Amino acid sequence: MNSYPFGSNSPKSFNAYPRGDFDIESGTIKRVRRSRISPFYSVRMIKSFSNRLRYYYKLHPLRVFFISLSFGVTILIVLSLYEHHYKMLSNYWKLDDGFDNNYPFSKLKNLVMVAGHSVYTSSSCGKVDKENSWFLESYQKNPGQAATFLAHIKEGIESTARDDEALLLFSGGETRKDAGPRSEAQSYWTVAESEGWFGKEESVKWRALTEEHARDSFENLLFSVCRFRELTGTYPHNITVSDDGGVQLISNVPKNSWDIKK
Repeated sequence: MNSYPFGSNSPKSFNAYPRGDFDIESGTIKRVRRSRISPFYSVRMIKSFSNRLRYYYKLHPLRVFFISLSFGVTILIVLSLYEHHYKMLSNYWKLDDGFDNNYPFSKLKNLVMVAGHSVYTSSSCGKVDKENSWFLESYQKNPGQAATFLAHIKEGIESTARDDEALLLFSGGETRKDAGPRSEAQSYWTVAESEGWFGKEESVKWRALTEEHARDSFENLLFSVCRFRELTGTYPHNITVSDDGGVQLISNVPKNSWDIKK
């Protein structure tokens, strides 16, 4: 018996069968196919899908048309909703940031509010200090009442002229039914215009506006603050009120005071 030493001189091993899956029954070798992903595979898939779609369209043209129409309408609705939602979010973001560029009076910080108490009904502005030029209630028909309205307007204009950062608002809605569609605020602004803004036209007129919804003293203040916010983008730091009680100043209003719930 021959013995073969193990070591470097030992015979090398050999494969009895070739590499691959050998089928004993047929005596053939099954070679494993390597998966090859062609760069044009996606193109072929698209062509195949388009061919199937074209074939389906030939079989059911109306069904394909209505499906396509429904899909297009759905896309348009989604896009319109997205656009509307985006615009709303943009507006909310602008409100949080202050929108200095979108408000016409963003540089004004203080509010001067003149509360209206009557509607001016005269067709001419030459008699603003006469009681018969105003629509007066029974309790207002006193001598000097029209002069009081004029004094309130003048006080508001002078207070605004002294403050370069103040916005003047005449406040008062259409509170007199028989006076017609005329507001107290617009009446006061018209009287101020007829009086030449008491010599302060250049510095005051451009920042004098109206708030035309208030029905009482509480709404005069509340709605004027909201109107100020609408015009400046912020709430007022200081508020000056010209009313029957004279000129009253509310200074250094804390920011958390305007925590108005929507």
